[in-house]
Amino acid sequence: MKIAAFCRRHCLYLAWFVSVIAVAGSLYLSEVLKYEPCKLCWFQRIFMYPQLILLGIATYRNDKKIIPYVLPLSLIGGCISIYHYAEQKIPALSKVLPCTIGVPCNKDYLNYFGFITIPLLALIAFALIAILLWTGRKEDISNHS
Repeated sequence: MKIAAFCRRHCLYLAWFVSVIAVAGSLYLSEVLKYEPCKLCWFQRIFMYPQLILLGIATYRNDKKIIPYVLPLSLIGGCISIYHYAEQKIPALSKVLPCTIGVPCNKDYLNYFGFITIPLLALIAFALIAILLWTGRKEDISNHS
């Protein structure tokens, strides 16, 4: 229960930290390792990058009122990540809406242990941010007693 209380109290900071790691990781993959992002990767970035700024400002101000505005970004980005991951792991799915320009969306730059890919890492980041924000959306009851 101490972990839950810690996460509730520091949800903004923890979610911001996850977004920092996710954005830094995506920039490292594209700018340092020169992995060209596919179309679905760009959409995931569109939903992750603003969270870095919004959560950073909210963390600085300790303003949990941002949660209802940021939470949808993680949920939508997570849905894109699920679809992207499925497209990589289910060969028939990549034929439904094939990428015709640039890098194919079913290309695996990373594939650790046969299942850890870039879209899975993005999904983990979106899920962690959503869980942290959902957990911290209400004030800690013990603070009001």
